[in-house]
Amino acid sequence: MDWTGSSPEERQQMLGAIGVDSVEALLAAIPRRVEELPGIPAGLDEASLLRHVAALAERNHPPAPGKCFIGAGAYEHAAPAVVEALISRGEFSTTYTPYQPEVSQGTLIAGFEFQTLITRLTGLDVANSSMYDGASAAAEAALLAIRYTGRSAVVVSGVIHPEWLCVLRTYLSGVGAQIRVVAPENGRTPLGQIQACLDEDVACLLIQQPNFLGQLEDLRAAAEAAHAVGSLFAAASNPLALGILASPGECGADIAVGDVQPLGIPLSFGGPYAGYMAVREPLVRQMPGRLVGMARDAQGRRGFTLTLQTREQHIRRERATSNICTNQALVALAATIYLCSLGKHGLREVARQNVVRAHRAAQRLQGIPGVRLAFDGPYFNEFVLRLPRKAGEVCNHVRERSGIWPGLDLGRFWPEMSDCLMVCVTETKTRGDVEALRAALEDALK
Repeated sequence: MDWTGSSPEERQQMLGAIGVDSVEALLAAIPRRVEELPGIPAGLDEASLLRHVAALAERNHPPAPGKCFIGAGAYEHAAPAVVEALISRGEFSTTYTPYQPEVSQGTLIAGFEFQTLITRLTGLDVANSSMYDGASAAAEAALLAIRYTGRSAVVVSGVIHPEWLCVLRTYLSGVGAQIRVVAPENGRTPLGQIQACLDEDVACLLIQQPNFLGQLEDLRAAAEAAHAVGSLFAAASNPLALGILASPGECGADIAVGDVQPLGIPLSFGGPYAGYMAVREPLVRQMPGRLVGMARDAQGRRGFTLTLQTREQHIRRERATSNICTNQALVALAATIYLCSLGKHGLREVARQNVVRAHRAAQRLQGIPGVRLAFDGPYFNEFVLRLPRKAGEVCNHVRERSGIWPGLDLGRFWPEMSDCLMVCVTETKTRGDVEALRAALEDALK
C-alpha cells in the first residue's frame, strides 16, 4: 500500500481548520510533567506515587451488587461465569482484526455465530460481525439509508438516547444530511408528529425500542408511516428486550441496530461495548463492517471466510461505505457466549424477570408520598418517577447516605425534567434491594 505524507503547507492548512497555530499549540493541553497531572501532589517518590495512584483507582470500583439503579444505555445484568472464563483464554487476548482472517478460523466462526444469533434476535436477513457500539451503529444505519435511497434527510425520535443523537449529528454532518427530530409526547414518539416530518426527502426513520425514557414505542405504526413515503425504517433495540418483545423484522423494520452491552457485558464505566446491525437482504451491499460467510473447499470441508469487507487498508479504501475496520470483536464474542449459554428460553426468562421486577419496583416506589410515574405507557425495565424535589439533589442525598445510586437525573438532558428520576430494575435487583431504595428515597424526600 502506498503512503503519502503531508507537506508543511498541508499540515498548516489542517491546523488552521481546527483553529490552532502549531502542533505545539495542539498538544498544549497534555501535561508535560507528572506533577502537573490533576490530583497528583508534587514531590512524591515512586512508592508514594504508586500508593496514591492505587488509592485513586479504588474510586473506580462500581457500586456493590444491588446498589445501582442507573440504566440509560448501560445496565447491570448477571452473566454466567462461563462468559468470562471463555473470553479470558489466551486465544482471545487481542481484539484486533487479523489481516489474513481465513487463517483465524476460530475468530471467523465466532463472528459467524454472532451474525446468526443477531439475525434470529432481530428477525432480519443478514447481520454483520459487530460495530463499535450502539451509537455508531445507529449513525451508520442512517448513512446506509442515505446511500441506498439517495435522499438527504433523516427523521429521528426525540427520545432516542441523547448521546446517540450527538453521535448521529457528528456522523451526518460529514455528508450534509438534514436531521429532523420528532418531539415526544407523554414519553413516546407520537405518530402524528412522525407523519408530519416524513416526506420524499427522508431516507429513514430511526426510533429506539424501548426509548431512552424506558417507554415502548409502536414500531409497526412507525414502519408503515416510513414506508408510505418510500423511506426505510430503522429500529434501535435493546437486544435483551427482544427476548420478550416482537422483533424489529416482525414490526417492519428494514434495519435493526443496538448495543450488545445488555448481553452479559459488565458496566465497565461506559465501555468498551459493541454494536450490532442487521438488515434486509437488498441492503446488504450497503452494510458497513464485515460479513463472515461459510463455504466448503474442494474436499467438501466446511470453512469460514470474510465474504464482505466494506473497508480495509488493502482494498476499496476510497470507495468504502464505512470506516469500520477493527471492531469490538472480544465484546461481540462475550455476547455470543452469553446468548448461547442462556438459549432462547433462558433469554426470554431473563427478559421476563426484568419486566416483572421493574413493574413491582415501580409499584413500591409510587407509594412514597409525592412520588408518581411520569408516563403511563408500557415499559420494559426502566421507568421515570416524578419527584417533589429536584432529582439531582435527591440522587446526591441518597448516594451519600446509603451508597445507593438511585437512578438518572433527567435534568441532565432536559432542564424541564429536573424533577424526574429514571430508575432501572433488572434481574439483579431483589425485593430487599428495592426496599432499601424506597427507604433511601423516603429519607431524602422527608
